[in-house]
Amino acid sequence: MRKTILQPLATAALMALAGVGVAAHAQTSTGTEPTTTEKVKETGRDAVQATERGAEKAWDATKDTTKRAANATERGAEKAWDATKSTTKRAANATERGAEKAWDATKDTTGKAVDATKSGTKKAVNATERGTKKAWNATKETTGKAVDATKRGAKKAGNATSEVAHDAADGMRSTGDKIGEKIPGTAQHEAAKSN
Repeated sequence: MRKTILQPLATAALMALAGVGVAAHAQTSTGTEPTTTEKVKETGRDAVQATERGAEKAWDATKDTTKRAANATERGAEKAWDATKSTTKRAANATERGAEKAWDATKDTTGKAVDATKSGTKKAVNATERGTKKAWNATKETTGKAVDATKRGAKKAGNATSEVAHDAADGMRSTGDKIGEKIPGTAQHEAAKSN
């Protein structure tokens, strides 16, 4: 690749110098001095060699810089990878510790909730039993009082009815006696005459 780029450059430089040399040769020509063509050829050769040396140095510098950049990139990537692994490991460990703490807290809270539910349920059952017993005792007592009051009321009503019935019967007899006193031939009529 390097030679391909340098050949057109060298040819162009050589042609430029040859053109200058031909014009100079036409103006002066001495026998001991090299000809202008020779001078142009030598100058062109020097230019080509200088260009080749410059291109070679540039190519070497580019290779060196590229190699150093690649090495630096590899070292940077390696450091970044190591940092990423380390950070990921720390994050994973922190996540595990957080999850463990959350699980422990959940277990603890759940245990407390279960205990509270058991305790609350037991208290509710006991309160219900006590309330039911009190209600049953109150019902029995109230029912007993109601039965006793009904018996007393029935007895009083029976006595009152009996008295009313006796009084009615006595009243009817008395009325019958009075009527019988007025009817001749009855025992009441005879009894009333003798009084």
